[in-house]
Amino acid sequence: MSAAPEPRGRAARLARLMPAAPGNQAARTPFVLLVVLLLGGGLIGLLVLNSALSEGSFRLDDLQRDTKSLTDEEQALQRDIDAYSAPEALQRRARELGMVPGGDPAFLGSDGTVKGVPSPAAARQAAPPVPLVLRVP
Repeated sequence: MSAAPEPRGRAARLARLMPAAPGNQAARTPFVLLVVLLLGGGLIGLLVLNSALSEGSFRLDDLQRDTKSLTDEEQALQRDIDAYSAPEALQRRARELGMVPGGDPAFLGSDGTVKGVPSPAAARQAAPPVPLVLRVP
């Protein structure tokens, strides 16, 4: 049997770069395993990251919904406060408690003199005072 002819020129240089020894396949195996492991790890990392982002998105939606409901509740409570502190409501509640409008005020000076003419509040005689009733909104 005759041996294969020896390559010359450019073919010889390429043959030196890629030897045809059987040990060459064994040298590629760790590299291939490394590449497969890196790709698999990257894929698993992307899946974990995607899951975390999705969970954060759901949590954000829940918090936005809670914020909206709490804002609506705050606005309703503020409307109640405004209704109770309106002058007409205060006057009505004061009359329910039996209070009457005060007379002309008088002031004490720093030297003890009275400025103005004090007058008592006019007592209301139309109806007896209404008992105190607590209202819960």
